[in-house]
Amino acid sequence: MSQRFAFLRGLFPQSLGGQLLAMLLLALAVTQGLGLLLLTDERNRAVRAALGLEAAGRAANVVLLLDDAPTDLRASILRAADSPLVRFTVGPEPEAPHNSSDADVVLRQIRQILGEPEREVRADVHALAVDPFPLPEGMPDAMRPMHEAMMARRTDPIELTLSIRLADGEWLNVRTMFHRPGLQLSSQAVLPLLLMVLAVVLVAWWSARRVIGPMRVLAIGADRLGRGLDTDPLPITGPLEVRETTRAFNQMKDRLTRFVNERTHMLAALSHDLRSPLTAMRLRIEMLEETDDSIRLKTLVEEMQAMVEATLEFARGVAKAEPTATVDLTSLLGDLVNDVGGGRASLAPIEPLLANIRPHALNRALRNLIDNAVRYGGVANVTLTQEPGMAIISIADKGPGLPDDQLETVFEPFVRFESSRSRDTGGVGLGLAIARTIIQAHGGSVVLRNLPEGGLEAVVHLPLGDA
Repeated sequence: MSQRFAFLRGLFPQSLGGQLLAMLLLALAVTQGLGLLLLTDERNRAVRAALGLEAAGRAANVVLLLDDAPTDLRASILRAADSPLVRFTVGPEPEAPHNSSDADVVLRQIRQILGEPEREVRADVHALAVDPFPLPEGMPDAMRPMHEAMMARRTDPIELTLSIRLADGEWLNVRTMFHRPGLQLSSQAVLPLLLMVLAVVLVAWWSARRVIGPMRVLAIGADRLGRGLDTDPLPITGPLEVRETTRAFNQMKDRLTRFVNERTHMLAALSHDLRSPLTAMRLRIEMLEETDDSIRLKTLVEEMQAMVEATLEFARGVAKAEPTATVDLTSLLGDLVNDVGGGRASLAPIEPLLANIRPHALNRALRNLIDNAVRYGGVANVTLTQEPGMAIISIADKGPGLPDDQLETVFEPFVRFESSRSRDTGGVGLGLAIARTIIQAHGGSVVLRNLPEGGLEAVVHLPLGDA
């Protein structure tokens, strides 16, 4: 059952405009279908009433003739009254067993013509469950096309049986049969429906465009903001709810921009304030006599200075708004691999792949990933593949890998692969944090995973953008 619902959901349009159009057309189909059913039912009732009243009038007039005519003329009157659709007989018993609830109009018509409300009259209307059969024999050729058009070649018969007591106590039994009229579609009936469908499509298209247009602009603005691209305030258009959402987005963008700028300015001031005392401390240490304590103190100051510089560089990389450009990723990765040299990095051959990126920032991010692979795994095997709208960059090494619970932790600032604090073996622990920040600013992602055959692999998903 769930698979069936999933299949039906797959057929349903996914876009807002398609869903709006589908719902409006569905509502139109339901209302028009119900209206057609009611109209057909009323039409059937009208045709049945007309045919029944015609038979009732003929039956009442035959009764008047039979009551006034001699008994030996009854056969002639009945033969003259018979037709292919209506049969008249006289007998001692009524053939209509009872009065049907929908025969009141027929009964009133007969009593009105006879002028005798007390005369016993029975009328029974019921459907006949029979197979299709040809038109009655004896029907004039001129009437056949008219009858076939009216019945639309439907053979769903309704039988009307009338039993009227004659003056001498016998019963005049009248049987007539007609068909439920079929559904008859004409250009006059179809044209209004087509016009309504066209009107619904136009209204749905116009309404969806008023909503979808601003929402698409909002989605593009949010994507650009997520990539760190400078964007102008979005135009406030569309329905009230969309305008409120756009206004809230513009306010959020302004707050985020102010927050980033304030943090950048604060870090810039902190950089100036920290560099001066650290430089002074380093100069003082250089002037001291070289001892174990002075060497240790110098190392600590250098480490502090390196951490400050790396922290400031990390903050600048987050806040820096480098313009985007269309770059060949294959060429960019090839240059990075060549820079490593010594056979420690390789790039699988691939055709040129263009992407809209910030070249210097992405170069730095990928360089950090390749350097980490070489530093901890001895080698960096780089591959580049393409999916619809996405570039997949894989950087695999042959090192010992990492515990599964540390695959995400190492992306946090100042977290290092190895436990020593030596900058010669592990830096200050900001390489992966900077790489992920830059890649995420491009709208992409980077994850680490242990390979089954051993080693660690960094997988980068990078949108190609408008390249």
